[in-house]
Amino acid sequence: MTKIKKVLIANRGEIALRVIRSCKDLKIPTVAVFSTADKNSPHVAFSNEAICIGPPASKSSYLKIPSIITAAEISGANAIHPGYGFLAENAEFAKICEESNIIFIGPSSSIIGLMGNKSEARKTMTRAGVPVVPGSKGNIDSFEDLKKIVKKIRYPIIIKASSGGGGKGMRIVRNDAELKNNFEMAKSESQNAFNDASVYVEKYIEKPHHIEVQLLGDNYGNIVHIGERDCSMQRRHQKIVEESPSPILDDEKRKAILEMAVKGAREVKYNSAGTMEFIVDKDLNFYFMEMNTRIQVEHTVSEMRSEMDLIAKQIRIANGEKLKMKQKDINLRGHAIEVRINAENPSQGFMPSPGKIKKLNLPGGFGIRIDTFVHAGYEIPPHYDSMIAKLIVYGETRYLAINRLNRALDEFYIDGINTNISFLKELINTPAFLQGNYNTHFVEDFLSGKN
Repeated sequence: MTKIKKVLIANRGEIALRVIRSCKDLKIPTVAVFSTADKNSPHVAFSNEAICIGPPASKSSYLKIPSIITAAEISGANAIHPGYGFLAENAEFAKICEESNIIFIGPSSSIIGLMGNKSEARKTMTRAGVPVVPGSKGNIDSFEDLKKIVKKIRYPIIIKASSGGGGKGMRIVRNDAELKNNFEMAKSESQNAFNDASVYVEKYIEKPHHIEVQLLGDNYGNIVHIGERDCSMQRRHQKIVEESPSPILDDEKRKAILEMAVKGAREVKYNSAGTMEFIVDKDLNFYFMEMNTRIQVEHTVSEMRSEMDLIAKQIRIANGEKLKMKQKDINLRGHAIEVRINAENPSQGFMPSPGKIKKLNLPGGFGIRIDTFVHAGYEIPPHYDSMIAKLIVYGETRYLAINRLNRALDEFYIDGINTNISFLKELINTPAFLQGNYNTHFVEDFLSGKN
């Protein structure tokens, strides 16, 4: 390492620990930041230094840019890793880091800004020759404009927040009677969630598959993919099971989607770890959906197949190093699956279940990986995302990976709080999952008794 001397991790929980571990492998000192609710969190204990940045509310701590920059300056950290969520895709934060001579471990602020605006990202991908879902060329300025586009692409359509994500500011419309009200609701939700009321519209793909491609790009024009992941098992637009390779793609479609992802990344001169996300219809036609300009929760799946530390690669790229491998050097083996272990009650609408973990048994054995920050006696605070662990399994075949996942879920025991472990066990043993024949509506249909 030359430029990066000390890394501040602007995050919490398992991803903060994950970054700390890669930094230790690279012999880089770390600084943890924490809210008062996280003072006893393991990421605080295992970093070289730790600084409290505010009260429990995210807006007063993990989202408070001045506090994080001040913590970096006080500690002497000359680099910041944002993890995922919080400020990871905040172009303003990345720009402030750049202006403060702090290395942002992620892509440039201009790339984050470009790809974070969904309508601008669509324009960019269209220019690059990457297929996009039929829809508006940019933001919809008026209801009259919306009606003209709908007449052209026909129902069903989906209205989306230009600055959105996580299902907010998103409305599916199937007829004229629903159009105006949903247009206004999408704009209102977008304004409240992202302080930006702009929306765009796309043709709605019924029961699609969600495929994403893991990418690495450096500052010298080198870009490679680390295969694809199928993230179609979702609840309320939030992924809960991810696997690689996708069970629905044949070799020809896989090659095409991977090449398009690299092509899109080249168009924006992408220079970090990131993912290109595609929506795939029942005929396996694929369309660009969005780009995540950060490391993903499910990056572990690609790490298991490639035997590659993607966080370490991301840090090295930010340090100004060239990617040392070409596409032909990347060998993806076997099958990997990740499930997200959440502190929630599936029988009560997945209500969050914070509280004290009384007993904990983590699974182990060949082909099993656990990324977590909890332990027996740990008090889960009520202020943040309910995910408390990621269980990742690997097998030479999908069949073996599923067998290991069943074994691991049987061994995973948490007492004191509610979790989704039993629910996950049910999902992965449905005929649709076992056959690899599921889409983004599967969980919704499963809960309503349709499958």
